[in-house]
Amino acid sequence: MIEVEGISKRYGDLYAIRDLSFSVEKGDVVGFLGPNGAGKTTTMRILTCFFPPAEGKARVAGYDVFDDSLEVRRRIGYLPENPPLYSDMTVRGYLRFAAKIRDVPSRQVTKRVSEVMGRCGLEKMDERLIGHLSKGYRQRVGLAQALVHDPPVLILDEPTRGLDPAQIIEVRELMRSLSQEHTIILSTHILPEVSQVCKSVAILSNGRIVASGTPENLQAGVEAVCHLDLQISGSMSGAAELLSKVSGVLSVRTDPAPEGAVAALTLDYLPEEDPRQEVARALVNAGFGLLEMSTRGVSLEDVYLRLLKSSAGREWAGGEPPIEESLQSGSTGEEAVSGGEELPEADEAVSGPVAREAEVKA
Repeated sequence: MIEVEGISKRYGDLYAIRDLSFSVEKGDVVGFLGPNGAGKTTTMRILTCFFPPAEGKARVAGYDVFDDSLEVRRRIGYLPENPPLYSDMTVRGYLRFAAKIRDVPSRQVTKRVSEVMGRCGLEKMDERLIGHLSKGYRQRVGLAQALVHDPPVLILDEPTRGLDPAQIIEVRELMRSLSQEHTIILSTHILPEVSQVCKSVAILSNGRIVASGTPENLQAGVEAVCHLDLQISGSMSGAAELLSKVSGVLSVRTDPAPEGAVAALTLDYLPEEDPRQEVARALVNAGFGLLEMSTRGVSLEDVYLRLLKSSAGREWAGGEPPIEESLQSGSTGEEAVSGGEELPEADEAVSGPVAREAEVKA
């Protein structure tokens, strides 16, 4: 459904992305993970024909994003990081407008608008001005405009941004249901969201993909280090030193606490050298009160942090620095990606692909 071959995008001497290649199968849900400036939004903008790559090829549903951009736009629904909305239009009016631009047949516009409003929880807001909506409801309207023409591909840039916990759960459920009919690429900074929603993960750092696969495979592929979480009462003097000498313990981290208060420690160990019995014995013999002990395996967060740490200073050795390092104090990731050019305000256009298609039709 989506094929990307060696795409790069640079602004002057800075690469936003470099030599990216990946593919997404029909019905797959792929999550982009990475720090600010890693290239997630730039990649999405290329796939949505917002701008072309400087090098390489990208195809969506068999159509090239440069040579057949209008065909690509007809087959995607795009939710940018900041939803592009007209603040002086009502929710229903705006979605009808988006549906018409997206070539939804006139006799189906009312039905499609009602359907997406229902799926996105907007029924009670249909006649409300968008400018009077909360940030969470504006995000829902942005998601509804991406769905209104029932595209086979959805590209969602931080779809749960600005939502409260209950709304996040609802949107995650919606994305899971949409995956039965759509191919989805989403970016997020919320790691549990990836585990709960995505079938595959691509971790980006400094404009490159440093790892990809299912969350389970990524976790299995990292050197297995387990964690032992402890809560201890008593004097903390010497506790870390005592536990660091226990056989099988690789490292000890403590949360500072006043003398005599409950303190938390985390021990790292290899699974084949389970130190729990020795840890408990050492603590009790030294006069500490062991209040709680629990184990954790390798999480997706561990994988993410290790990959970013291992790629730092290595991916860009001898080349241009990553965009993050080029930022001056007070500048934003969007400023770096745009090369300093002023970006349009969110509520001045429907979206890059939608607005451009409207211009072509005009």
